Amino acid sequence: MRKRSRYRPRPVYVDPVAYVIEGLTPVSRHGQYLIDLKIKNHDAMATLTRGAAGQDQIETLISCANICEALYRMGFGVEYGDVVKHGQDALHAVGKRGIETGKFILKAQEMQALNSMMELHDAQMEVITIKDMEKAVLIIKREYEQKKMRPIVEES
Repeated sequence: MRKRSRYRPRPVYVDPVAYVIEGLTPVSRHGQYLIDLKIKNHDAMATLTRGAAGQDQIETLISCANICEALYRMGFGVEYGDVVKHGQDALHAVGKRGIETGKFILKAQEMQALNSMMELHDAQMEVITIKDMEKAVLIIKREYEQKKMRPIVEES
């Protein structure tokens, strides 16, 4: 009887050398991409601070926090583990309250924790490469598929 192995197609790169070189370039060299990312993240944070945040802004902050945590696990900013933990906890609390009340309102400690996490995320973006970002996104996808992420709304 034949072995039943799953077919896993591998990506075919047109220019593998260019792909490797692109993976080794720092994210900070992609100036416009980094600026757009920071504007989007900081706009979401500012909107949340004003108390006018909606689902889109919260999702932006969640993705920012997930990238920050994945990069922390990869070794970027290991001395800031408490910043990542407090930021994730604050975002979870805001999200849970927001779903219950319909408004995403920050408390002072949560604002401070999220601001610290945003600073860490910006610092991480300055030192990582494109390949590191790809690995971080892969970590997040894997944890999402394995349902290891902490959901804001608990299923009953």
